[in-house]
Amino acid sequence: MFKTLLSGMLTGSIILSSIYVLPVYAQKAEQEKFDAQEIECLALNIYFETRAASLADAAAVSDVVLNRVKSNRYPDTICEVVHQGHQKPSWKNPDKMVMVKNKCQFSWYCDGKADVPHDDESWEKSRKHARDVYIYGMYTGITEGATHYHATWTNPFWAPSLNRVARIGGHIFYRSK
Repeated sequence: MFKTLLSGMLTGSIILSSIYVLPVYAQKAEQEKFDAQEIECLALNIYFETRAASLADAAAVSDVVLNRVKSNRYPDTICEVVHQGHQKPSWKNPDKMVMVKNKCQFSWYCDGKADVPHDDESWEKSRKHARDVYIYGMYTGITEGATHYHATWTNPFWAPSLNRVARIGGHIFYRSK
């Protein structure tokens, strides 16, 4: 038993009560992959919601995503929060589910347009802001727990049912009453 445990310790992997523990290097690689994917989703949301026009707007939009991740009313990861929306079977292939146009939490995700950034400068700023928020925890709390927002030029039906928190950049932020 001790020889097996020692061997496992030397190779970086150990089996404990039939639970396999990944070697440290594999855990790190898996975490980096996960982090990169989450950062990318956050960056896309910043880009399409704000075009990184201002740091305050980018930080506030990111804060709402993180507030939703923390809430038990929304999905548990950034990508799941950003991609949340209504789905239906595709008319081309009923076995494949597709997003319903204009029925997503973030309108850009199911507006029928390609989700590929075209403004390189805004995209790089969005990626930087996403890394700062995700990796370093910068700018969190700016919306004081808001879980919703909309552009200042819209008037969504749901806004009166929530408490208005602030106007930051081109958006108005809300949290539950």
